[in-house]
Amino acid sequence: MSDAASDAPFEEIRAGNLGLRLADGAAEMDAAQALRFRVFYEEMGAQADAATAASRRDADAFDAVADHLLVLDHDLGDGPEAVVGTYRLIRRPAAAKLGRFYSESEYDISMLAAYPGEVMELGRSCVAAPYRSRGTLQLLWRGIAAYVFRHRIELMFGCASLPGTDLDALAPQLSYLHAHHLAPPALRARALPERYVAMDRVPLDAAAAKAALMELPPLIKGYLRLGGFVGDGAVIDAQFNTTDVCVVVKTELVTEKYYRHYERTAGPGREE
Repeated sequence: MSDAASDAPFEEIRAGNLGLRLADGAAEMDAAQALRFRVFYEEMGAQADAATAASRRDADAFDAVADHLLVLDHDLGDGPEAVVGTYRLIRRPAAAKLGRFYSESEYDISMLAAYPGEVMELGRSCVAAPYRSRGTLQLLWRGIAAYVFRHRIELMFGCASLPGTDLDALAPQLSYLHAHHLAPPALRARALPERYVAMDRVPLDAAAAKAALMELPPLIKGYLRLGGFVGDGAVIDAQFNTTDVCVVVKTELVTEKYYRHYERTAGPGREE
């Protein structure tokens, strides 16, 4: 893109000792992959194949085409040693290099991939345990808002995870999402037939629905606060020890809070 917002440097966003910016170079991407391994495999119980166990990195082909948001603790340094959080962002041109989005291994996202505006897939989000605070999550959302504004993203989506694969334990959360946040038909990705798990599992009264909402992971609650929807059907990801839902967010609310700030920093010449 040639507009000023897209061409301007992605400046680091600071919040005290924490900063957020895009990964710069192979060493910082490696640090993000190492963090993902520690969180997904050592902490959350994902099952590593031999290559993953040997490298102690969570890596796949999508990393090379994606942009990687990083949270850095500048008390630890200014480069790879400071990485304490990450989020992977894949736009349509990047996905085209591999012929697909990551989510297509779990969902039919054809209606999302064909959306007429700019689209972005989010995934591989994780934060080191000592930094899992509301402030860090807000910093990540500020970074996503800046990226969305920069690239004029109109729709973002991705597989968001509930911990574990016990469908009975997760039934209230899945049922709540299906009952209250199901995407409209035009944006309703559907789990692939061979992986489809029904989400409307148990009836929920008002009290049970409120309790289920409170039990959702913070990231999913963040999507919902922005008016996000979920697709039809959940998917069990045995490798990562999670149960996934497809989240879809139209980005108007993502950038609303930060719009004026980024409009000021984008410089003259930006077209509406």
